[in-house]
Amino acid sequence: MAPPTFFNGVSLHLPPELASAEEIELVDPEGAPLARVTPQVVDGEVWGWQVAPLGRPSYGPFRRLRLTADEVQERFGDAIRVPVEEPLTVSQLGELSAADTDIVLLLLAGVGWPTSTTPLDLVRSTLEATGEFAHVHAVVVPLARHDHPDTDADLRERALAAYTGEGTLIELPAGDGPLAARVASGAPSAPGVVVLFTGLSGSGKSTIARALTDHVLETTGRTVTSLDGDVVRRNLSAGLTFSPADRETNIRRIGWVAAEVARHGGLAICSPIAPYAATRDDVRRMVTDAGGELFLVHVATPVEECERRDRKGLYAKARAGEIPDFTGISAPYEEPTDADVVVDTTGRSVDDALGDVLAGLERRGLLTHPAETVVSRRPQAASSTTDTVAVVEEVAQQPSRNPAPVPPLPPLKVLVVCTANICRSPYMELVLREQVGDAVEVVGAGTHGFTQHPMDEQMAAQARDRGLDPTEFRSRPLTRQLVDEADLVLTAESRHRSHILDEQPGAFRKVFTLGQFARGVAQVGAADLPAREVVALIGANRPAADPAVDVSDPYRRGPEAAAACASYIDGLVTQIAPALGRR
Repeated sequence: MAPPTFFNGVSLHLPPELASAEEIELVDPEGAPLARVTPQVVDGEVWGWQVAPLGRPSYGPFRRLRLTADEVQERFGDAIRVPVEEPLTVSQLGELSAADTDIVLLLLAGVGWPTSTTPLDLVRSTLEATGEFAHVHAVVVPLARHDHPDTDADLRERALAAYTGEGTLIELPAGDGPLAARVASGAPSAPGVVVLFTGLSGSGKSTIARALTDHVLETTGRTVTSLDGDVVRRNLSAGLTFSPADRETNIRRIGWVAAEVARHGGLAICSPIAPYAATRDDVRRMVTDAGGELFLVHVATPVEECERRDRKGLYAKARAGEIPDFTGISAPYEEPTDADVVVDTTGRSVDDALGDVLAGLERRGLLTHPAETVVSRRPQAASSTTDTVAVVEEVAQQPSRNPAPVPPLPPLKVLVVCTANICRSPYMELVLREQVGDAVEVVGAGTHGFTQHPMDEQMAAQARDRGLDPTEFRSRPLTRQLVDEADLVLTAESRHRSHILDEQPGAFRKVFTLGQFARGVAQVGAADLPAREVVALIGANRPAADPAVDVSDPYRRGPEAAAACASYIDGLVTQIAPALGRR
């Protein structure tokens, strides 16, 4: 019997004790299952492997762009697919800009691919170059190179065929001339930084640390080293117990490695429990002596909330006496008095909590982004065959001696969001227009919105009672484009905000609940700032999206609920209108 044909493009190296296993589970660094691998046996011999997905990584830079082939087909249909293996050049970007149809760029970004730069820089530079093209979309294809020409060519062909489906695949002509966007040099451009997260088990340290890692990798060219507590215990500190002495040894090992990363200009992100103040002080000295900066984050989630989240049952075992010296139960946790940022993750999204950390880092100047070059778009010369190109220009270092008059800013684009876009967001839209006037351009949408429905009659009656005209209103569903185009997004409830940020986490600095934004305006005070500066300031120092200030849904709850909803929205809009009206 002839053996079947198996494709052997990927090697899986197993420890000897698993060589004859009937089933192997692949997990991420925290033990979450990703795939199940089973051998394909023919005549008693293993000829190949079958891989069945079990889950997807919950973190990683640009994970929103890491779609499966089926997801690409569902989202983009028959849009033209264009593979991208190296950073785009000016000439290639001109070809893309002239297209009159949707284009999906398949970014081949894996180990060894691309060849001239890193996978992250390929994604960053492509997004920077094509960011203003609404018809161009990017998808990351995690294809690895194996340095075997036939295998690499076969893998590339199979991957592109899967992501193209029944659509059309077009290869860009070889690019020449300057690159269309900046590609990081990899040289250190800022002092070394150690971000140390401390808090109880289950407080959210690792989750925020991973989100910070992804943010830095997506938005800067910095080198990042992640030193998660569980991962370090499996490698650097294997064999240590959880006794007070061994805990201190573990933290000092993490501190020493992090300090060495900082010494060479890198960024280390650490997320151990680190319960003792003296040990944290030791880490600070190590980092300072290495010439780096320590940024301490206390994730101050209460023990009751940590215990409620506990998936591993560690708190229950600790209370039963099965785990000795468990921090927060049978061992002390010394809360920091010198933390740069204190974050309680109770009832907050990851992006919301991350925003507090980013704001603190920016206040201390530890996440400055080097402005080496920018992408600018301008009409091409008449002899050109395309309408626009992207050219790389040096950032101007000195102000002009004869500055041109500054044109007036366009109205602030405000997107208001509720569930169906027939009750709360239409009323918010009408009241904002009435109170702020032409200083804002307001549109509404629903996370599960109807299309072209009139306003709910109960809320429409409330609008008419206040002299507002709802007759022309028609509902619409929420889209990514609406969020991208908005300068400010105001949602009725926290869950609407989370819905948006789950899909578009990069928008977290401009997406607020209406109540949250009103609190932010109150914190900013009566400073006479333009509206865009107010939004930026609240985005960097925003209060929590507290469900207590959500706008409750009045749908089908009668005229009293509609009246209460309208009055509550009136009050919140009255608080924010002066800030939004300053252009």
